[in-house]
Parts: sequence; structure tokens; C-alpha cells
Amino acid sequence: MNRRRCAAVATTLVCALAVLASPDPLNRAYAAPVPTPAASPSAVAPPPVELPPGTTESDIAGSGIAGSGAGSGEQSLEKVRLEIARLYRKAASATDAYNLADEQVKKQASEVADLAGDIVRGRQRIDALRAQAGAAARAQYMGAGLPPEARLLLAGDPQLFLDGVGRIKQGQKATSDLILELTREQEDLKTYAADSHTHWERLKETRDRKEKAEKEIKKQISAAKKLEKSLVKKDRERLAALDRAAAARAQTAWLGTESFQLQGVGLGASEQGAKAIGFATAQIGKPYVWGGAGPNSFDCSGLTSQAWLAAGRPIPRTSQEQWRLLPKVAVADMRPGDLIIYFADASHVAMYVGDGRMVHAPRPGRNITMAGAGSMQILGVVRPDA
Repeated sequence: MNRRRCAAVATTLVCALAVLASPDPLNRAYAAPVPTPAASPSAVAPPPVELPPGTTESDIAGSGIAGSGAGSGEQSLEKVRLEIARLYRKAASATDAYNLADEQVKKQASEVADLAGDIVRGRQRIDALRAQAGAAARAQYMGAGLPPEARLLLAGDPQLFLDGVGRIKQGQKATSDLILELTREQEDLKTYAADSHTHWERLKETRDRKEKAEKEIKKQISAAKKLEKSLVKKDRERLAALDRAAAARAQTAWLGTESFQLQGVGLGASEQGAKAIGFATAQIGKPYVWGGAGPNSFDCSGLTSQAWLAAGRPIPRTSQEQWRLLPKVAVADMRPGDLIIYFADASHVAMYVGDGRMVHAPRPGRNITMAGAGSMQILGVVRPDA
């Protein structure tokens, strides 16, 4: 009996040590660990992700998440969160492509309209020159077919002849200029027509890119929303909590980096930067809408570009163009009003407001808000008024 009791105690101790030694599934998903809550039944065996009636695991599996569905617990929900974030980032990249194409469409349409105006004016000028040439031909006909030189020689008055020589030379030059101008206008008209065709073809290509980007945006947002809707309310709340926890961990880690610690103490915004911050923060609470540039809704680069426009400094419309064209500064030298570019493809942008915070338009379904500047992967920083 004592041997059985000792064996049972030993078995219990081995199981307990195994449970305590195993890593927390949630912590393995992040590079920076968070404090582990007190042991509880839910911590040892997290509840499964519950699906609403009529939703199957294949709905989530179709999104590319392996192992999602009932029984996967927090680890499965974390995969859902990462997949949703990936879909929205793809939508953000497509939004950048859409915004760039939209800007190009406006510019190219204006160029085509200008060329069309040049063609109309060129044709009107050619018609006027042809009318002048016709008037000269009629004048010659009314002179009995004799050229002016012959009529002067037959006049019999030497003074009249001398006076007419100058007029003849002037007339010859006028006729030569008329022909030259008519030829030039005809050549210009051909050039305008060729340019107009080229610009029109380019405009069509840009419109096709814009339409393709729009379809991609809708596709990615629809997939993300479908994935979110496949979860019951309780799991959506847990998903939001995971989002906040991930952002908090990233922000805490960034605040501890050397680049943040080296930031100048009391480094303030420029006069224009302060105006841009004032505009951006005044939009807090307005919804994110892809392609939005105010006044009622914005996407991420729509907010930053309009903020700096309000400050009197026009900047590129898209986050990728802002990253490509604006002067770059080190993260350690960042000051309020600077723009923080996020992710490797520069698909997101926010405005730094100081004290480790930024204001941005996050993604579809969310509103403009203040957040930790290090809560996402920073690519770099640009300064519109460098």
C-alpha cells in the first residue's frame, strides 16, 4: 500500500513539473515576453475559438491560416490576428497604388485636355491663314491675272514704279511668311495630335491600374472582414485585446531602444510642423476610408498630406512617395511634425506628435487616433520642412 501511495505521489510531481516547464503558447508568438498571469484552468488549457452558427472551420482555413478552428485556443486566435493584419497591409499597399494612379489620372487627363485645346486652336489658326491665302489669290485674279510687277512696269510712271517696288517686296515677304506660318501650324497640329494619342493611351493604362488597385483593395478588405465576422463576439473581443497587447509590447520595446533614448530633450516642432499637428489631431475620431483625403474621412497618407498642405507645405499624396521623395532623418533626430513610415513596403504613414506618440488613420473600420509611435514596424522618418 505504501509503495502504491509513493508511486502516485511521484507521478503527480512529474506531471506538475511538466506543466510548469512548458512555455506559454501566447508568449511564443512574440519576441518580447509579457508577465505571465497567475495559473488558472484557462491559462493551462485556453478555451477554443468559437465559431458562429453556420460557420465552418473551412471558412477560416480558406484564408490561409493553418490549424485555425475549434480546439486551437489563443494560438489559433493569434494566427487569425496576424492574418487579418496581413490582409489589411495588402489593402494598404493597394490603396497607395490606387492613390498614385488617381493623382496620375488627374494630371494626365489635364494634359490631354490641354492638347485637345491646342489642336482646336491650331485648326482655327490654319483656317485663318488659309483665308488670308485665299484673299491674296482673289486679289491676283482681280488684277487680270497679271502679277503686281508686270502692272508696275506697264504703268508708265517712274515714281509710281519706285514707290511700288517697296510694296512688292513687302507683299512678297508677307506671302512667304504666310506660307511659312501655315506650314508650321500644320506641323504643330500633327505633333499635338500625336502627343494627344500618346497621352490618351497612357491615361487609359493608368485608369486600368487604378481600377485594378481598387479591385485589390476591396478583395483584401472583404477577406479581412469575412475572417473577423467568422468569429463570435467573445472571440472578436479577445482578438482586439491581442491587438492591443501586441501594440503595447512593441511600443514598450521601442521606448527602450537607443534611437528613442537619444532623441533630443525638448526638441520641438517647427512653426509649420505645429500647424500640421494641429490639423491632424483635429481629425481624431473621423473614419478611415481608403482614398480619403478629407474633409470627412481620410486614409493614412490622405491625413498626413492634407495636414502638411494646411500648414502651407504641399507633399506627395501617398506614403510610398512621401518616403521616396521627402528628406529622411534618423529616428533619433525625430521631432514633432515629422512623418513616420511603417513596414518594409512603406504602406503606412503617421505623424509624430512627441513623447513617443503619433496620430494616424489606422485601417478600414477604425477611426483616426493617437497611438504609440513604436507600436508598428518603423521603416524610417521623413521631414517635410527639412
